[in-house]
Amino acid sequence: MNQFCVNKNAQAGGEHEVHNVTSLCPYLPDPLNRLDLGMHQNCSTAVSKAKRTYPNSDGCYYCARACHTR
Repeated sequence: MNQFCVNKNAQAGGEHEVHNVTSLCPYLPDPLNRLDLGMHQNCSTAVSKAKRTYPNSDGCYYCARACHTR
């Protein structure tokens, strides 16, 4: 299981990126800008949880590539 978070700040295209904190992604948002999503088996369930708060959520290209769609 991995720990995931979503960036509270939207990207230029309006999406909120979901990051795998466990992987120590070099593009993790500042801790103050992270919404904790908890532990997940994969990025798919983490993105689903993020979409409850930020409907326009997407996986990070670098640490949640399987869920990166934009």
